[in-house]
Amino acid sequence: MKILLTGTAGFIGSHLAIRLLDRGDEVVGLDNINDYYDQNVKYGRLQRGGIISTLEEGKDIPYGELLTSSTNSNYKFIKLNLEDKDAMFKLFEDEKFDAVCHLAAQAGVRYSLTNPDAYMGSNIIGFMNILEACRHHNVKNLSYASSSSVYGLNEELPFSTEHNVDHPISLYAASKKSNELMAHTYSHLFGISATGLRFFTVYGPWGRPDMALFLFTKAALEGKTIDVFNNGDMLRDFTYIDDIVEGVVRVIDNPASKDESWNGKIGRVSTSSAAYKVYNIGNNNPVKLMDFITAIENKLGKQIDKNFLPLQAGDVPATFANIDDLIEDLDYKPQTSVQDGINQFVDWYLKFFRHNK
Repeated sequence: MKILLTGTAGFIGSHLAIRLLDRGDEVVGLDNINDYYDQNVKYGRLQRGGIISTLEEGKDIPYGELLTSSTNSNYKFIKLNLEDKDAMFKLFEDEKFDAVCHLAAQAGVRYSLTNPDAYMGSNIIGFMNILEACRHHNVKNLSYASSSSVYGLNEELPFSTEHNVDHPISLYAASKKSNELMAHTYSHLFGISATGLRFFTVYGPWGRPDMALFLFTKAALEGKTIDVFNNGDMLRDFTYIDDIVEGVVRVIDNPASKDESWNGKIGRVSTSSAAYKVYNIGNNNPVKLMDFITAIENKLGKQIDKNFLPLQAGDVPATFANIDDLIEDLDYKPQTSVQDGINQFVDWYLKFFRHNK
């Protein structure tokens, strides 16, 4: 297939691009390479796919210019803002995609408390432009990133796609819930097969510098103290990047279809009479935050100093993914243990940042 993959300078997107290229797909990557976190990490991810540019060299990728990878002619990249509707439509018109996997977004729960405008532009207007481009350029296969944060105040574990998600507690979560509603509307009105993926705490090599594993490892190597929220009483469905990518690939290959048994009285929340589906994509095996930290300490061979703090606004104490429908529909099952995944991350971190234990 020829696939538009947004967010290819991001964590999940960069891994997914490599996986799709390895199996022979043609990929056009899109990202605006913003400065939400260290751009050198983003450029490093792009370099893996042969898109060469680094901040250290004083060079930047030109805006709106489609570049071809130096290592794989099936991989092209364009630096573009999701809000740039005219440029987005031109890209769709020129490239004629078979499928779109939309991962680009303004990420971060805590960041949304202080920078709400960034979420409206990227996550709402940007997603609308993706939907409109699919509609007007006859792209019927759309998969997109949602988030486990949509469960908000829900306390029933494990989180199920059949649960109510009408009580988000961060603007980031609200933007992702909005994406699901927008996708359903376009599926119903214009026949787009739309599948939303509620990601649960993804980790691994090339991960985001604002995520716990990155922050904890960096602090440990520098001999600094880490902040541990809710006094360490946190439960997270940590999911290794390779397992996430496997699930996304299966979704791309199996577009959502109409639920013929659905009706407005007894229909399931996660399906519809339209070609619409929402999946949880997680490890289905939540880990205590303190055990996660212990696994980092085991790999590094050192204790990490901890500063225990109350639960922070916008955070939830526990996440736990029910992935029964993803297993049943697509035969998906995560394979990576937390200790193995952390070992892989630390090995990458030490190499990329040239630290010594």
